[in-house]
Parts: sequence; structure tokens; C-alpha cells
Amino acid sequence: MTKSSWAGKNGPLLIAEIGGNHEGNFAYAKKLVKLAINSGVDVVKLQLYSGASLVSSVESKKRYKHFQKFELNQNQHIYLAKLCISSGVTYLASIWDLKMLEWADKYLKFYKIGSGDLTAYPIIKEFAKRGKPIVLSTGLSSMKEIKKTIKFLQKINKTYKNKNKLAILQCTSSYPTIDEEVNLKTLETFRKQTNLTVGYSHHNHGCLALITSYIMGAEILEFHFTDTRKGKKFRDHSISLTSKETKSLIEKIKRIKKIMGSEVKKPTKNEIKSKNIISFRRAVYPKKDLKKGHIIRENDLSYLRPNHGIDARNFKKLIGKKISSNLKKLKKIKI
Repeated sequence: MTKSSWAGKNGPLLIAEIGGNHEGNFAYAKKLVKLAINSGVDVVKLQLYSGASLVSSVESKKRYKHFQKFELNQNQHIYLAKLCISSGVTYLASIWDLKMLEWADKYLKFYKIGSGDLTAYPIIKEFAKRGKPIVLSTGLSSMKEIKKTIKFLQKINKTYKNKNKLAILQCTSSYPTIDEEVNLKTLETFRKQTNLTVGYSHHNHGCLALITSYIMGAEILEFHFTDTRKGKKFRDHSISLTSKETKSLIEKIKRIKKIMGSEVKKPTKNEIKSKNIISFRRAVYPKKDLKKGHIIRENDLSYLRPNHGIDARNFKKLIGKKISSNLKKLKKIKI
């Protein structure tokens, strides 16, 4: 069996999105990356961009200045990539500047296309040509748009027809996402209509939506990550999980995985060990003393626990039979 590209240590692939939470401070970025690594996630994710390659300084001066403020340089990103890899954690970055892809690509096992770039076909094309697995977020998008982008990817490179090569994440691009707009039922829609791997990108408060999405079959869980939400002004901190919350999420996922168990229905080891199959189930017992030679009728019998003697399922085999020796009331019947 081919190993899934999206397998995590504890089941789903857990992506801790540092994103812009470092706010352009490299020392803080290192702290957050180390904290995420030590939290037990599978992937630590950042964002590679320059303000000039992402936002029009004429049409949106305020956002242009925002992204400029949050930039890290090439050497800083390479340091963070190597920090992740040397720690046995996958490094990932949303690359919004294709020039950066040239030096960053060797550090990436797969690509992440953010919601804002789902319709940026010229950008997507460059990733698709390289053929690495792609994770595609779907915030802001209709199902029609999502299908068109999938078709575009698959036309450029047929490898993206393989669910190990392309994953679709349910995402709502509002910060925070209110409960009514998380819409996790779309996971099943994606699964049925695309036949690809599905996951969830989280912008809701807390971790309930993450847990629910896992139960609903999400194989990838992406969430923002911070050291603390206290005193933070930047938007993304408010929807981020801390290290303690991330560890708690992992423990819940481990337990849920155990609870989900096997698809095969059979008596468990402890059901067998406890002998509850005997003590909980019923057998056939005489309602009263019955003499030798008596022909057994249905109203001679009762069905009681424990399952000693003749199983209640076999009651019809007794009806009409002649008794070969006396039977005592409520004593087990021997064949």
C-alpha cells in the first residue's frame, strides 16, 4: 500500500501556521518555530513574500505597508527551514513571491496554496509544473471555482489526479470565523465531488472545529500558532493555539483515534476476558420442574441470563422434544 503524503505522527497531518505572527521580528520567529516544534506538530509553516510582490502600493497602500513590515529575508527563512528539518519536523511556507521559490524549493516537501491564490492561475501554474504535492485552501471560493482550479492543476500535471498529490482544505477566510460559517459539512462534499484528500484550515476560536473536522475525516489540520494571545494586537494571534493547547489537541486526537477503533465488528479482547458474552446473554431455562418423558412446549420455557446450557437462539430445537430425564426449574438444560 502506498503511504499517504498526508500521514501525521498521530493520524492527521498537523500544520502549525506561524504565518505572520512573528510580525517581522526574527528573534520572535525563532522562538515561535522552536515552540511549535516542541509542541509535537508534524509541520511548521511560515509565509514567504515581499510587500512589493504581493500588494499594489498604489491601490492598497495600507496593506502594502503591513506586508512590508512583516517581511523576513532569505537568510532568515533558510535558517528557520533548517531549524525545522534538523529537528525532524517538516518545513512549509506559503510562497507568494515566485522568485523566492527558486531558493526555497529545496526545503519544501510539498506546496501550500492559500485561499487568496486559488484563482491566481499564473502563480499556481509554476507550482504545478514542479509536481510536488499541493495543499489547496478554499476560503472565499465557490465549489464551481474550486473545481475549475483543480481541473487547471490537473491539466498542467496529471499527477494532481492522485489524492496523495492534491489535498483540498475547507477554509473560511474571516478572522475569526464564526461558528455558523465554519461549514465542516463541505468536507464530505469535497470528498464526493473531487475524490481527493480533504482537510481543514482553522480560523475559528478554540479547537472544537479542529476536533470535529478530524472526526469527519479531515486528514490535514492546519491552525495558527502563537506563544500567547494576551496583549497581542495582530489579528492572527486571536485565532491561534498556544503550545499547551496544541499538546492538548494532540492528546485528544490520540484518544479519538483509539475510540474510533476498527471497522471490523467482533467481540473485543476485554468483552471476551470479562466473560460478559456468557453473563450478559440469555439461555433457555425450564419455568418449572419437568418430568422425564414430557414433551416440551414453548410455555414451558423462559429465557434468562447467564447463557449456560442452551443458547436462547436455539429455543426452537427444544420445542416438541421428549425429555430423557427430569429437569429442575431454572437449572441449565443439558443437551
